[in-house]
Amino acid sequence: MPKSPDTPTRSKRAGSQLTPDAIIEASLRIAARGSEDAFTVRRLGEELGADPTAIYRHFRDKDELLLSVADRTLGEVLDSIPEGLDWKDRLRALAAGSLEVALKYPVVGSTMASRTTRRPNEFRVVELILGAVREAGLDGAEAAVHYRMVGDSLLAYVGQRAAYLLFAPDVRAADEASWSREYRLLDTGDFPHITHLGAELAEVTEEEIFELRVEALITAIETRARAGGRR
Repeated sequence: MPKSPDTPTRSKRAGSQLTPDAIIEASLRIAARGSEDAFTVRRLGEELGADPTAIYRHFRDKDELLLSVADRTLGEVLDSIPEGLDWKDRLRALAAGSLEVALKYPVVGSTMASRTTRRPNEFRVVELILGAVREAGLDGAEAAVHYRMVGDSLLAYVGQRAAYLLFAPDVRAADEASWSREYRLLDTGDFPHITHLGAELAEVTEEEIFELRVEALITAIETRARAGGRR
Protein backbone atom coordinates (compact mmCIF):
# COMPACT_ATOMS: atom_id res chain seq x y z
CA MET A 1 0.00 0.00 0.00
CA PRO A 2 1.50 3.45 -0.92
CA LYS A 3 2.64 5.66 1.94
CA SER A 4 0.88 8.94 2.67
CA PRO A 5 3.03 12.12 2.54
CA ASP A 6 3.04 12.28 6.34
CA THR A 7 4.11 8.68 6.88
CA PRO A 8 7.51 8.69 8.66
CA THR A 9 10.40 7.26 6.66
CA ARG A 10 13.01 5.40 8.70
CA SER A 11 16.57 6.47 7.96
CA LYS A 12 19.01 3.73 7.03
CA ARG A 13 21.93 5.59 8.62
CA ALA A 14 20.59 6.92 11.88
CA GLY A 15 17.41 4.99 12.59
CA SER A 16 15.57 8.33 12.89
CA GLN A 17 12.22 9.10 11.32
CA LEU A 18 11.76 11.60 8.54
CA THR A 19 8.61 13.59 7.83
CA PRO A 20 8.02 16.55 5.49
CA ASP A 21 7.97 18.85 8.53
CA ALA A 22 11.30 17.51 9.78
CA ILE A 23 12.89 18.10 6.38
CA ILE A 24 11.48 21.64 6.15
CA GLU A 25 12.72 22.46 9.65
CA ALA A 26 16.18 21.13 8.79
CA SER A 27 16.25 23.29 5.65
CA LEU A 28 15.34 26.34 7.72
CA ARG A 29 18.09 25.61 10.24
CA ILE A 30 20.66 25.44 7.47
CA ALA A 31 19.26 28.57 5.79
CA ALA A 32 19.37 30.48 9.09
CA ARG A 33 23.09 29.78 9.30
CA GLY A 34 23.54 31.71 6.06
CA SER A 35 24.30 28.64 3.97
CA GLU A 36 23.45 28.53 0.27
CA ASP A 37 23.11 24.73 0.23
CA ALA A 38 19.97 24.47 2.37
CA PHE A 39 18.20 22.58 -0.41
CA THR A 40 20.79 20.03 -1.44
CA VAL A 41 19.95 16.48 -0.42
CA ARG A 42 23.54 15.88 0.60
CA ARG A 43 23.53 18.78 3.07
CA LEU A 44 20.07 17.89 4.34
CA GLY A 45 21.10 14.30 4.81
CA GLU A 46 24.00 15.45 6.98
CA GLU A 47 21.73 17.75 8.99
CA LEU A 48 19.16 15.02 9.57
CA GLY A 49 21.59 12.15 10.00
CA ALA A 50 19.68 10.35 7.26
CA ASP A 51 20.14 8.79 3.86
CA PRO A 52 19.83 11.78 1.48
CA THR A 53 17.68 9.81 -0.96
CA ALA A 54 14.99 9.47 1.72
CA ILE A 55 14.14 13.15 1.15
CA TYR A 56 12.80 12.31 -2.29
CA ARG A 57 10.18 10.11 -0.70
CA HIS A 58 8.53 13.29 0.58
CA PHE A 59 9.46 15.92 -2.00
CA ARG A 60 9.46 15.33 -5.73
CA ASP A 61 12.59 17.44 -6.26
CA LYS A 62 14.62 20.34 -4.89
CA ASP A 63 12.16 22.89 -6.27
CA GLU A 64 9.18 21.38 -4.49
CA LEU A 65 11.15 21.46 -1.25
CA LEU A 66 12.15 25.11 -1.82
CA LEU A 67 8.53 26.16 -2.39
CA SER A 68 7.39 24.32 0.73
CA VAL A 69 10.14 25.90 2.83
CA ALA A 70 9.37 29.34 1.42
CA ASP A 71 5.70 28.96 2.26
CA ARG A 72 6.68 28.04 5.82
CA THR A 73 8.64 31.32 6.07
CA LEU A 74 5.55 33.21 4.89
CA GLY A 75 3.75 31.63 7.83
CA GLU A 76 6.37 33.17 10.13
CA VAL A 77 5.70 36.57 8.55
CA LEU A 78 1.95 36.26 9.05
CA ASP A 79 2.37 35.13 12.65
CA SER A 80 4.28 38.35 13.38
CA ILE A 81 1.36 40.61 12.38
CA PRO A 82 -0.81 41.67 15.34
CA GLU A 83 -4.60 41.49 15.17
CA GLY A 84 -6.76 44.59 14.95
CA LEU A 85 -4.54 46.81 12.80
CA ASP A 86 -5.96 49.20 10.22
CA TRP A 87 -5.03 48.69 6.57
CA LYS A 88 -1.97 50.95 6.67
CA ASP A 89 -0.49 49.31 9.74
CA ARG A 90 -1.22 45.84 8.35
CA LEU A 91 0.87 46.69 5.30
CA ARG A 92 3.61 48.18 7.46
CA ALA A 93 3.64 45.07 9.66
CA LEU A 94 3.68 42.82 6.60
CA ALA A 95 6.63 44.76 5.19
CA ALA A 96 8.57 44.66 8.46
CA GLY A 97 7.90 40.96 8.98
CA SER A 98 8.82 40.12 5.39
CA LEU A 99 12.17 41.87 5.70
CA GLU A 100 12.95 40.30 9.08
CA VAL A 101 12.21 36.77 7.86
CA ALA A 102 14.06 37.25 4.56
CA LEU A 103 17.18 38.38 6.43
CA LYS A 104 16.79 35.45 8.82
CA TYR A 105 16.76 32.98 5.90
CA PRO A 106 18.64 34.87 3.15
CA VAL A 107 18.89 32.01 0.67
CA VAL A 108 15.11 31.59 0.82
CA GLY A 109 14.33 35.32 0.68
CA SER A 110 16.64 35.94 -2.26
CA THR A 111 15.39 32.98 -4.28
CA MET A 112 11.70 33.62 -3.69
CA ALA A 113 11.85 37.25 -4.84
CA SER A 114 11.09 35.91 -8.32
CA ARG A 115 8.94 32.91 -7.45
CA THR A 116 5.46 32.04 -6.22
CA THR A 117 4.83 29.18 -3.79
CA ARG A 118 1.20 28.54 -4.82
CA ARG A 119 0.61 27.31 -1.28
CA PRO A 120 -1.64 28.22 1.69
CA ASN A 121 0.47 30.90 3.36
CA GLU A 122 1.07 32.71 0.09
CA PHE A 123 -2.68 32.75 -0.47
CA ARG A 124 -3.08 34.28 3.00
CA VAL A 125 -0.56 37.02 2.19
CA VAL A 126 -2.38 37.84 -1.04
CA GLU A 127 -5.68 37.94 0.86
CA LEU A 128 -4.15 40.32 3.43
CA ILE A 129 -2.88 42.77 0.80
CA LEU A 130 -6.10 42.68 -1.22
CA GLY A 131 -8.09 43.25 1.96
CA ALA A 132 -5.90 46.26 2.76
CA VAL A 133 -6.27 47.94 -0.64
CA ARG A 134 -10.03 47.32 -0.66
CA GLU A 135 -10.32 48.78 2.83
CA ALA A 136 -8.44 51.81 1.52
CA GLY A 137 -11.19 52.30 -1.06
CA LEU A 138 -10.02 50.50 -4.20
CA ASP A 139 -11.76 47.65 -5.96
CA GLY A 140 -11.82 45.76 -9.23
CA ALA A 141 -8.87 46.23 -11.56
CA GLU A 142 -7.48 49.02 -9.36
CA ALA A 143 -7.38 46.76 -6.31
CA ALA A 144 -5.69 44.03 -8.35
CA VAL A 145 -2.96 46.24 -9.80
CA HIS A 146 -2.25 47.91 -6.45
CA TYR A 147 -1.99 44.51 -4.79
CA ARG A 148 0.64 43.59 -7.38
CA MET A 149 2.43 46.88 -6.82
CA VAL A 150 2.69 46.21 -3.08
CA GLY A 151 3.54 42.52 -3.33
CA ASP A 152 6.11 42.83 -6.10
CA SER A 153 7.76 45.88 -4.53
CA LEU A 154 8.18 44.16 -1.17
CA LEU A 155 9.48 40.97 -2.79
CA ALA A 156 12.01 42.92 -4.84
CA TYR A 157 13.38 44.89 -1.92
CA VAL A 158 13.55 42.13 0.68
CA GLY A 159 14.95 39.76 -1.95
CA GLN A 160 17.69 42.25 -2.78
CA ARG A 161 18.57 42.69 0.90
CA ALA A 162 18.60 38.93 1.45
CA ALA A 163 20.79 38.27 -1.59
CA TYR A 164 23.28 40.85 -0.35
CA LEU A 165 23.85 38.83 2.84
CA LEU A 166 25.04 35.89 0.75
CA PHE A 167 28.05 37.84 -0.54
CA ALA A 168 31.39 37.41 1.22
CA PRO A 169 31.96 39.84 4.12
CA ASP A 170 34.84 41.58 2.33
CA VAL A 171 32.67 42.19 -0.74
CA ARG A 172 29.91 43.71 1.41
CA ALA A 173 32.42 45.87 3.29
CA ALA A 174 33.83 47.28 0.04
CA ASP A 175 30.36 48.10 -1.28
CA GLU A 176 29.31 49.76 1.95
CA ALA A 177 32.46 51.89 2.09
CA SER A 178 32.12 53.13 -1.48
CA TRP A 179 29.94 56.12 -0.50
CA SER A 180 32.68 57.35 1.84
CA ARG A 181 35.58 56.57 -0.49
CA GLU A 182 35.13 56.34 -4.27
CA TYR A 183 32.06 58.58 -4.40
CA ARG A 184 33.70 61.24 -2.25
CA LEU A 185 36.71 61.40 -4.61
CA LEU A 186 34.73 62.19 -7.77
CA ASP A 187 35.45 65.36 -9.71
CA THR A 188 33.04 68.20 -8.95
CA GLY A 189 32.98 69.37 -12.56
CA ASP A 190 31.95 65.99 -13.90
CA PHE A 191 29.61 64.99 -11.07
CA PRO A 192 28.30 68.17 -9.40
CA HIS A 193 25.22 66.62 -7.83
CA ILE A 194 27.05 63.64 -6.33
CA THR A 195 29.82 65.79 -4.88
CA HIS A 196 27.33 68.34 -3.53
CA LEU A 197 25.47 65.62 -1.60
CA GLY A 198 28.41 63.34 -0.86
CA ALA A 199 28.14 63.55 2.93
CA GLU A 200 24.37 63.03 2.90
CA LEU A 201 24.61 60.06 0.55
CA ALA A 202 27.09 58.37 2.90
CA GLU A 203 24.71 58.76 5.83
CA VAL A 204 21.62 57.16 4.26
CA THR A 205 20.64 53.94 6.05
CA GLU A 206 18.85 50.86 4.79
CA GLU A 207 16.19 51.44 7.45
CA GLU A 208 15.42 54.90 6.05
CA ILE A 209 15.18 53.54 2.52
CA PHE A 210 12.84 50.74 3.55
CA GLU A 211 10.55 53.02 5.53
CA LEU A 212 10.30 55.48 2.65
CA ARG A 213 9.50 52.71 0.18
CA VAL A 214 6.72 51.33 2.35
CA GLU A 215 5.24 54.78 3.00
CA ALA A 216 5.41 55.56 -0.73
CA LEU A 217 3.35 52.43 -1.46
CA ILE A 218 0.74 53.46 1.11
CA THR A 219 0.64 57.01 -0.27
CA ALA A 220 0.13 55.69 -3.80
CA ILE A 221 -2.88 53.66 -2.65
CA GLU A 222 -4.33 56.62 -0.74
CA THR A 223 -3.85 58.97 -3.69
CA ARG A 224 -5.58 56.64 -6.12
CA ALA A 225 -8.44 55.99 -3.67
CA ARG A 226 -9.01 59.74 -3.22
CA ALA A 227 -9.13 60.13 -6.99
CA GLY A 228 -11.99 57.65 -7.09
CA GLY A 229 -9.89 54.68 -8.17
CA ARG A 230 -9.45 55.96 -11.75
CA ARG A 231 -6.25 55.30 -13.62
